[in-house]
Amino acid sequence: MGLFTKDIKTLNDLFVHGLQTVYYAERQITETLPKMIELATSPDLRNGFEKHLRETEGHRRRLEQVFQMHGVEAEEATCPAIDGIIKAANSTAGNIDDKQVLDAALAFGAQMVEHYEIAQYGTLVAWVRELGRDDCASVLSETLAEEKATDEKLTQLAEARINAAAERKSA
Repeated sequence: MGLFTKDIKTLNDLFVHGLQTVYYAERQITETLPKMIELATSPDLRNGFEKHLRETEGHRRRLEQVFQMHGVEAEEATCPAIDGIIKAANSTAGNIDDKQVLDAALAFGAQMVEHYEIAQYGTLVAWVRELGRDDCASVLSETLAEEKATDEKLTQLAEARINAAAERKSA
């Protein structure tokens, strides 16, 4: 589906397409997080990534639940945005030898992903509420809250430890 595809005619069509793209995004994230865990040297960052991997697996299950509740088959639609974010994060991290600076880059890449997911889930919640499906909105809101909490934890970790460690190495 392109941006202006004829397949999307209603808000419901747009909502289902959004579910499909975030379902794809969550799978991509599930495949990427183990690599980030392996690269992270900060124990706190590694632990945070491990926790978020478990949460992300739960996000996929919640999406499957929403698909079912909404009466549509759980399918993925390619999400060029998440592909681009992951590619950009990998490109940046792949050019860094210093482990503390690499941790800062990994946290940055993770936050790019989180911000994108917050935008997606926030929009999906608004659309599905407009469609009168507060039951689906409630399930999606659980994931939105977890994405926001992960972003906040990444910010705190970066500001408290990771960025300072990277700066000390650079000085």
